[in-house]
Amino acid sequence: MTRTNEATRSPNGELPMVMDALEGQEWLDDPAARIRKAVRALPLGKGRDVLRGLWLGHPLHPVLVQMPIGAWSSAAFLDLFPGESRAARRLVAVGLASAGPAALAGWVDWAEQRPRQARVGLVHAAANITAVAVYAGSLLARANGRPMLGRALGFGGLSVATVGGVLGGHLAYRQAAGVNHAEAVSVLVEPGWHRIGTVDDFPVGEPVRRTVDEVPLVVVRDEDGRLNALADRCNHMDGPLHEGKVIEGCIECPWHGSRFRLEDGANVQGPATAPQPQFTCRGTSDGSVEVRLAQS
Repeated sequence: MTRTNEATRSPNGELPMVMDALEGQEWLDDPAARIRKAVRALPLGKGRDVLRGLWLGHPLHPVLVQMPIGAWSSAAFLDLFPGESRAARRLVAVGLASAGPAALAGWVDWAEQRPRQARVGLVHAAANITAVAVYAGSLLARANGRPMLGRALGFGGLSVATVGGVLGGHLAYRQAAGVNHAEAVSVLVEPGWHRIGTVDDFPVGEPVRRTVDEVPLVVVRDEDGRLNALADRCNHMDGPLHEGKVIEGCIECPWHGSRFRLEDGANVQGPATAPQPQFTCRGTSDGSVEVRLAQS
C-alpha cells in the first residue's frame, strides 16, 4: 500500500495534483453553462473584442489585473509601517475600483474556454470575488475608525487574491488558456515549396483541408481564381477552420466565431487575438499547386 501511494504521489508536491483534480470536477459544468450564457448575452457590441484584447494582440485581462494586485500589494506593504494608514486606505480603494474592468475582461475570455479550463476559471473567479469582498470590508473598517481590523482584512484579502493568481497561472501555463495555439506552425513546416494538389482540387469558395509536414491547412479558391491558404487549426482553441464559413473574404472558425482574412491571415474578429499563419500559393506549369509558409 505504501509503495502504491508513493508511486501515485507527484514528485513536485501536492499542489499540482490538487490543480489537476480541480480540472476534473464535472459538477462545476452546470453553473458554468448558466454563467457562460449570461456573459455571452451581455450587450457589449464591439467592446467585446476590445475586452478580449484583439487590438493588443493578446488577452487584455492579464494587463488589467496589474492595477488591483499592485494596489493591494502596496497597501499591504504600507500597513507594516505606522502613519501610512491614509495612503494604504486609498490604495485599497484604487484596487477595488480597478477590479471591475479586470473581472469583466476575464469573464469575456472565460466564456469561450473548454470545459476543463472553465472549471478552473470558475474557481479562479470565485477566489477573486472573495478577495474583493474582503477588501471591501477592509475599506469599510478603515473608514469607520477600526484600522487594526482593516489591516487584518487587507492581509486576508491579499492571501485570497494570491490563491486566485495561482489558479490563473494554472489556466495560462498548464492549460494554455489564452495562448496562441498556432505559434508552432513556423517551426513544424520545412522551408520551401510543398505540393498540395492541382487547381481542380479546390472548388471556388469552398474551404479544403490539406496537410504540409503534418500541419493541416485550409485552402480557399476565390472567384478570381486566386488560392489562399492558412493554418487550419484556429490559434484560439484549435478549431477546424476548414469546417467554417467563408464570409466577405474571411473564414470564420466554427467553434467560437473568430474570423481571419484569407489574403493575409489577419484576425478581424475575436476571440482569437493573434493572426493565423499564412501560406503563399503558386501554380506550376504542370497544373500543380504549391504552398510555402509566408515568412520563409
